[in-house]
Amino acid sequence: MARIATFAAIDVGTTKICALVGQVDRDGELQVLGVGISPSHGMKRGMVVNVEEAAAAIRLAVERAERSSGTRIPAAYVGITGTHVQGVNNRGAIAITRPDRLVSGDEVERVLEAARSIAIPSNREVLHVLPRSYTLDGYEGVRNPVGLHGFRLDVETHIVTGAATSIQNLTKCVELAGVAVEDLVLEPLASSEAVLTEAERDMGVVLADIGGGTTDLALFKEGSICHTAVVPVGGNHFTQDLAIGLRVPFEAAEEAKIRYGSADPQAVDAAEAVEIASFGDGGQRRVARRLIAEILEARLEELGELILGDLERSGYGSLLPAGLVLAGGTANLHHIATVLTARLDLPVRVGLPRSVYGLADSVRDPAFATSVGLLRWGMLHGVVGDEPNELDGFDVGNWWSRLLAWLKDLLPQ
Repeated sequence: MARIATFAAIDVGTTKICALVGQVDRDGELQVLGVGISPSHGMKRGMVVNVEEAAAAIRLAVERAERSSGTRIPAAYVGITGTHVQGVNNRGAIAITRPDRLVSGDEVERVLEAARSIAIPSNREVLHVLPRSYTLDGYEGVRNPVGLHGFRLDVETHIVTGAATSIQNLTKCVELAGVAVEDLVLEPLASSEAVLTEAERDMGVVLADIGGGTTDLALFKEGSICHTAVVPVGGNHFTQDLAIGLRVPFEAAEEAKIRYGSADPQAVDAAEAVEIASFGDGGQRRVARRLIAEILEARLEELGELILGDLERSGYGSLLPAGLVLAGGTANLHHIATVLTARLDLPVRVGLPRSVYGLADSVRDPAFATSVGLLRWGMLHGVVGDEPNELDGFDVGNWWSRLLAWLKDLLPQ
């Protein structure tokens, strides 16, 4: 009988921390058991700027996910992003030395290790070595060489590196929250697991995960990843533009973006106006809804220019018949796909997490693409455990201290 595996994911974003607990059932389906969300603190553009604040925010999200699922989170798959992340393609090759010339898993590991041997500065670390395709004795396009016979095995890989200090800071924050890091996963890579289809990956597609501080790009062609990048513009920049343009607090601008925002001014009634909280004595300002749309459209056009420029530099810009798939909370902006379709001259759609059940309704939103994708990454690449880690597996003293702290927060001061 197949064993049940449970695992957790933590998306440490600039605006929110999301912790999920998932389980692979005996039929191989992914079930979401628990969700924990907390406001993000100590993060800026995907990087840690205050360890204590970030660790506290992560701890709160983890505790909420544990209560939601009734399952302890001893370790988790953690998403990583930031402008320090870089990707490069590299090639490795080995000779098949087995007497029968049969390619096994050991040979695959050796050729990937050969591709990994690239010169990188001492202040950077390798996050991923992702195989794109294999070549066996000159025959290209091999997806899985295991079980085939040959004399020479080559591999094309996409190698993702990050700044060692940023990696260590994020790892430290998660560990201070009481959770071990099972693996660090590039966030657009995780998001792609949640929202992209195999057909899109084969034809050629780019995923744009618009986070709070950055937009993460991952480009796929012929079923494999071939380019990654991080654009330093995210949802918070949209909100900041509104706060400045409308002269309102950031929180009021964020609410206006969510409730009244549109990327297409022509789709908004020119006569419609809305009330937005203002500075000072807490009064309201009456603002034309079309003005909100015009400010958002200007920032979206800039983001579209940055995405288009990166695609052109990658050399794959004209090879994306499946177009652009959007993820992240800003993907919920009304008419965003329509505006980007016209600007980029590409098909654009908003990606929703797929192939999950359980608390699926709670995470069926592009804002949860990364966290659901991290669960799917654990499902596809992790080690299957025996049974779920139930609450009675907790350290009792630690569990009681958490419970008492939670009850204390609920009581009136």
